[in-house]
Order: sequence, then C-alpha cells, then structure tokens
Amino acid sequence: MLDFKDLTMLNISQAPFGGTVYGTLLNHREALNALDGQVNAAPYKAPPKAPILYIKPRNTWAQSGDSVVVPSDVHELQMGATLGVVIGRTASNVSVADAMDSVAGYVVLNDISVPHASFYRPSMRYKCRDGFCPMGAFVPRETVVNPDALAVTVAIDGVVVQQTETAGRVRSIAQLLVDVTEFMTLHPGDILSIGVSANSPLAYAGQCVTITVAGVGQLENTLVSEVLV
Repeated sequence: MLDFKDLTMLNISQAPFGGTVYGTLLNHREALNALDGQVNAAPYKAPPKAPILYIKPRNTWAQSGDSVVVPSDVHELQMGATLGVVIGRTASNVSVADAMDSVAGYVVLNDISVPHASFYRPSMRYKCRDGFCPMGAFVPRETVVNPDALAVTVAIDGVVVQQTETAGRVRSIAQLLVDVTEFMTLHPGDILSIGVSANSPLAYAGQCVTITVAGVGQLENTLVSEVLV
C-alpha cells in the first residue's frame, strides 16, 4: 500500500499543488508523426530519443473557473488538453514495475500555448504567459483504472472540437516516469504532463473552453482579452 506521508504538508485537494509542473513535448505518436521529415532536419537530424521537458512556472497556474487572459499581442491560443500525473513520493531511478507507486493521482490539465512553429525548443514566451496552465481537481490514483486509456474531449462554447485519448503515447505513464527519473528526481507535489495530443484546437477571447478526461474530471475556463492600462 502506498504511503502518502510525503504529501501531508501539501494541499492536494485543488490546484496548484506546490511542486513543479513539467510539460512533455512530442509524446503523442500522432503529433510526432505529423512532423514528418522535420524531425530529421538539422540540427537534430533524428526524432528525440529521450523525453523533452519544459516547466510551466507558478505564474501560469490557474484553477477551473478562472479566466485566462489572451495577451494583447496574440489573436488566438492553443488549448493543450492533457493529463497531469501528480507525484506522491520522491521518485529517482524508478523501474517500470514500481513507477506507478510514486503516483498519488491525476489532474485534468490545459497546457495553453501561443501558436508557434518551434517544436523542439519553444520559447518561454509561447508557453509561460500568466494563466497558461489551468489544472483541475486532484483525483486519487486508485480511482483511475487505466490512465493510459482515457478519453479526452475539448469543447469550445459547448461544441466539441477535439476528441482524443491518453493512449497512443510514445511513452506510457510508467515508461515516462522511468525515463524522466533516470536523470532527475521528482518530488511530492510535482506534476508531470503526459504531453499534448496532435491538432490542439484554437480558442479566442470571449470563448469558454471545457476539457473532460474520462474518470478524472472536467476543467472549464473562459478566455478574456487583456486590458491594457
């Protein structure tokens, strides 16, 4: 039985959770395949062999129900519906067999971005604007039977615009944890995104975005225009 004593100092009933939120690039096989020959171009000349991570810092954190500001210098934002894996105990060099023992639970996560073309090293300016990482309520690991096979739906103003799933990943959740903790330690309260699916929908100021992950929950946020003063 997993001992969650490492989480006693954290409020995990709602986001944010107090740790570090990590995004994962190109972990959806369809998204990687859509790049076609681009991954073989200079300077990398091959698909990634290890997880590509980035951080969604504290200024990006938001909760369901919060408004998300569309910066005045952009017209639209990409809605990156995904699953966030909440770490429950210190994880370093975990094996596939015990990787899931380090998981406390899950959250619905919207990894919002300014549309951009640099798929390997996107600028923080695209990924890290204020409010660009809304997260839903925490759901314990035991309540989710198979996190690698969950339906994910994105609706804008009540109209479904994307239907995807947590399956089809280059790395399953367990394998992602193995590969990440091989070179860095994850701590209780950290959140590791499994990565955004291909064809992230676009949304504009004035629209309401609802993301549903079956068995985990729902996340709803309204986009608003930036007010310059």
